[in-house]
Amino acid sequence: MAEYELDCFGEACPIPLVKAEKELEKMNVGDILIVAIDHSCAMKNVPEWARKQGHNVELDEIDDGEWEVVIEKMK
Repeated sequence: MAEYELDCFGEACPIPLVKAEKELEKMNVGDILIVAIDHSCAMKNVPEWARKQGHNVELDEIDDGEWEVVIEKMK
């Protein structure tokens, strides 16, 4: 299992979602992707998209207005 990080601070949707999708395509099942975001639209859309794709998702607020979306690739 490997862990990858994407820094998407300052980027609005759909950029964080597109970057997460491209990164997940390169990863193996069981790998973890941590997407750092600070845009409320991405905070809603990235976890929603990942869950619909069948991945495990956790959302952690790391600071006021900053989140980490932790995605475990499941397929």
